[in-house]
This record gives sequence, C-alpha cells and structure tokens, in this order.
Amino acid sequence: MDELQSSRTEPTLPAELLAIALQRALSSIDEPLISDAEIVSRIEAVCRDMRNRSPARLLLACSLAKVHRPEIDIRKPYTEIHDADAYSGRTYDERYVAMLISENGLPCNSTTAFLTPFFRMGSSVLTPEMTIVGRTKDLYKIALHLLTDVQTGRVSASDLLAETIRWLLIVRNEKLLRMETLLAGLGNGVTVLSAEGIVSLIEQHLKMPGSSRLPVLVVTAAYQAAESHLGERVLPLHSHNAADKLTEALGDVEIVLIGDDNAVTCYEMKTRRVTRNDIDNALQKLVASGKTIDNYIFITTDIIEESVKEYAANCYERTGGIEVVVLDCIGFLRHFLHLFHRLRSQFLEAYQRLVLTEPDSAVSQPLKEAFLALRQVAENSSNLDSGL
Repeated sequence: MDELQSSRTEPTLPAELLAIALQRALSSIDEPLISDAEIVSRIEAVCRDMRNRSPARLLLACSLAKVHRPEIDIRKPYTEIHDADAYSGRTYDERYVAMLISENGLPCNSTTAFLTPFFRMGSSVLTPEMTIVGRTKDLYKIALHLLTDVQTGRVSASDLLAETIRWLLIVRNEKLLRMETLLAGLGNGVTVLSAEGIVSLIEQHLKMPGSSRLPVLVVTAAYQAAESHLGERVLPLHSHNAADKLTEALGDVEIVLIGDDNAVTCYEMKTRRVTRNDIDNALQKLVASGKTIDNYIFITTDIIEESVKEYAANCYERTGGIEVVVLDCIGFLRHFLHLFHRLRSQFLEAYQRLVLTEPDSAVSQPLKEAFLALRQVAENSSNLDSGL
C-alpha cells in the first residue's frame, strides 16, 4: 500500500488544483480554512461586495496560478512586466476559473477580471501602495492586500484559493435561499394583477438604481407574451455590454416574422432623452447593414421633445418607407397591457423570467430581489382590496 501511494504523483493541472480547492471549501463550508481572522475578513469583504465582482475573480485566478507555479510572484499577473516571475493571470482566469464559476454558479463576473479597467493596466505590479482608480478603490485595495499577504507568506495561495471559493459558495447559497423565500411568497398565479397594477409595479422597478437593462426586458416580455397573436417573435437578446458593431445588431431588440429571420422592427432603448443625432445614427447603421425594416422604435424613460417627435415622423419620406418613432417606456407598456388585456399575466411572468435569468452584471441581484419583493407587495395589496 505504501509503495502504491508513493508512486502516485501530486496533481499539477490547474483544473485538478481547482477541484481540490472546491472540495476543501465544500467540506468546511461552515468553518474558515484560515486561522487569521483579519485575512478571512478581507476575503469575505471581497466576496460579498456586489458593487464590483472582478476582485473576487482576480483572487481566484491569481491564487490558482500561484498554487500551480509556486515560483511566480502572485502580484505580477501580466506577461508585459517581462520579469521571470510574472505570468498571465488572464490565461488562468479564462481557461480554468471561468469553468469553475459556470459549473458552480458562483457570484462572479461572466467575463474575465482582466477586462475590468483597473486590472487592464497590463504592466504594473499589484500592490496596495499603487495608485488606485475607480469607484471601488477600497475594494481594490483589500484585494491587493490579499495578494501581498500571499507573497509575504502570511497566508498560502492554496488557502486563499479555497477560502475565496468557500465565501463565494456561502454568498451563492444565501442568494438562492433569499430567492426561494421571495418566490414562495408570490401568489403562484392565484393573484392576477390589473393592467394598471402591473404598470405601477414595472414603473417602480424602472426607477431603481442600475435599471438601464430593464426597458429591453419590458419590450422583449411583451413580444414573448403576444408572439402567437402577432405572428412575430423576438430574436435572442445580445449581451447588455456587447457592441452593436460586434453583434451586427440593428438595435437592442429585433423583431422578425415567425418563420423568417429578417428583422421587420427594431427597438433601441435609452435611459436619457432621444436626440436627432440618435435617429441619424440609427439610420446610418441601417444603410450600412444593407437591411430593410418597417419600423425603428426608440423607447426612452426620459421626456420626449416635440421637435424630436417631428423629426422622427419625417423619416418615412426621407428613407422611402421606414417608420421611426420615439415612445416612452411606460406609455408603451400601458398601451400593450390594455390592447392585450388577457395576456397581462403572461407578460408579467415573461418579464420576471427575463429579469431573473439575466446575468448579475446586467441586472444586479438586489434589483432581481427588489422586483420579487415589489410584486409580493402588489399582490398582497390586490388580495386585500378584493377581500381575498
């Protein structure tokens, strides 16, 4: 037996090292793996902070690299540094950490940490003494302290890796529990809100911070609910942060006839006032694409200037048949819900499904939970009013 054990080699592949760290985290989910309370507190702070998820992903990538290659300096995750102990943190991130996050539903960015502006510098050693820019300076500094803690021997890279995973699992489990509780508090289809009740609910949701993605989901949910009645369907949504040039999208939401893949209507969402320049840019994009559509509709959550309405209306003659219109988001929703009154519950379910399945980077976890809480209040109020 001893001879057999001694003949086994220690795992060296990063994927195997991640699997070991994950198992350590799962086996000690209720107890820290590190005895230093200050370091544990720092890791928790990084993993719980919803303002910016890239530092947590950075810790995973850098600590994995250090475990895999002990000779490197964990604070030098850029080959552009050109030192012998530098390495590519992005390679470890995209090649190995991405899979860990995806397979375990960890609350991290869906893209590499090294695309975050602060971590995109490419040639700086990551130390707490460096000049830190960005809206989450305190969070960056904590993460950089942890890298230094590893490099100075205060904590091992393997412990940092496993403890970071442990806290991400804790945050994930807490999120799932909150969502289950909120979903359990809903009427499960028993309560049917009025059209105006749904408008009020969505209007409250749109007024919350970080809601810029929501108008896209409002329009998408409307078309999904009425698809069979309209003979039209919504093309799959592009990522909220994907450039139109890369996706070749004509707008934020593209509508096609069922059985056809050519867009007939495009929607572009704005959380500010729509300008003439916006309209001109949209028309230029259409010309460049070589595609022909029937309608180009701007949806805004801001006021609509009369001069912009008139400019849009005149586009029909100028473009040879493309209708351009600017609508306010709530006005669009109110008209839809009254036009398709019997589909209002289907709309609400479609909107909820879209909100909950969007990446946290597009619709934050607090915004998801807020919608469920707002809906629960609305349904409870409706039940009281109807005497249920």
